[in-house]
Amino acid sequence: MSLLESIRIALNAIRGNALRSALTILMIVIGVGCVIIGAAFGSGTQAAVQEQMSTLGANVLSIYPGQSFGHGRVASSNRVSLTIDDYDALRRDSQFLSAVVPELRSSRQVKFGNKNIHGTITGTTPNYLVVNNRELTHGRMITQSDLAARRRVAVLGYSIPSSFEFAPTSLLGRDISIGRIIFKVVGVFAEVGSGGYGPSVDDAIYIPLTTARFRVFGSDRLGSLSAEVKENIGIDMAMVDIERVLRREHKIRPGDPNDFQIMNRSVFTDMMQSITRTLSTYVIGILAISLLIGAIGILSIMLVSVTERTREIGVRKALGATRGNILTQFIVEAITLGALGGLFGIVLGWLGSEAISSQFGMPLIVEMQTVLIAVAVSVSVGFSAGVWPAYLASKLDPIEALRHD
Repeated sequence: MSLLESIRIALNAIRGNALRSALTILMIVIGVGCVIIGAAFGSGTQAAVQEQMSTLGANVLSIYPGQSFGHGRVASSNRVSLTIDDYDALRRDSQFLSAVVPELRSSRQVKFGNKNIHGTITGTTPNYLVVNNRELTHGRMITQSDLAARRRVAVLGYSIPSSFEFAPTSLLGRDISIGRIIFKVVGVFAEVGSGGYGPSVDDAIYIPLTTARFRVFGSDRLGSLSAEVKENIGIDMAMVDIERVLRREHKIRPGDPNDFQIMNRSVFTDMMQSITRTLSTYVIGILAISLLIGAIGILSIMLVSVTERTREIGVRKALGATRGNILTQFIVEAITLGALGGLFGIVLGWLGSEAISSQFGMPLIVEMQTVLIAVAVSVSVGFSAGVWPAYLASKLDPIEALRHD
């Protein structure tokens, strides 16, 4: 008997007990579907974080305010950790930095026409564009003359025009109100997206640092600094250089901890790898439990099938079927159940990934490697669960099998 004939008989047997077969492979379907969704979530999250991190070069460090300390104790929370003076000190005294970009941030009401939004206003300098690897889709960036004259000009994040329900080109040269101050829109940034770490830069509005400091916020407190390291200079050396300048500027005594934080991309990379490892562990656990239950289900139905078809096995042996023919038939039937469970699980996982991505805006990527692994594991489970029942069927004595009711 050929392999195709064995497959045809196996499919007929499965079709003859369609409901029982469906319930048998249900756990395999659920297990494979969960694995597909979990792997898609992990791949999508990793891609999104890498895309977000690519907005900073490998030689860019971020500096954030931290807790203030004094004589080993946390000092007043009112102390400012980063100011314009820190920005000036780094530009003036650092040895290993090619550029420093300040970001002075606060939330304000923004109005255009009859539309009002609550947006993040960021005061910065012209080199923000290059250091942070940003691009403009329309208009221009803030210039040095804008800084010197404290001009009221604004560059919009990618999402701002859609919040106002206007095309980006329609906003260029138009006036918007930030608080009660009128600003002219001179540019619109390209989309960056969010990697899941704080608010998206696409929802911010960028204005000259001097305008933000003296006309809008009335404050010199910075939300962060970005520092670009010179070529052929190690990141660790640059971090020590920044620490030296800021500790001196903040008058921190030897032995006291910093009241600022210096972070590079490796911190986010380690975080992403940790999340991916944890997710992979959960996915493997779900797969193992589901496939174990699925294998038990296939084993059970194959044993029942051998019992129900004992007389059929006797007739086939009496007509000349060999032990190999019987063994092949039942193994093929078990493998077919596993493969069907895997295929339906892939469909479930793909549809589930699309639904989650569409509903919640989460990046989910179904990779072909995951699909192939799911199919291989499903077939292996079917084969493993079918070997013992197939062996029992092939060992039946034809005379005893024909007497079976």
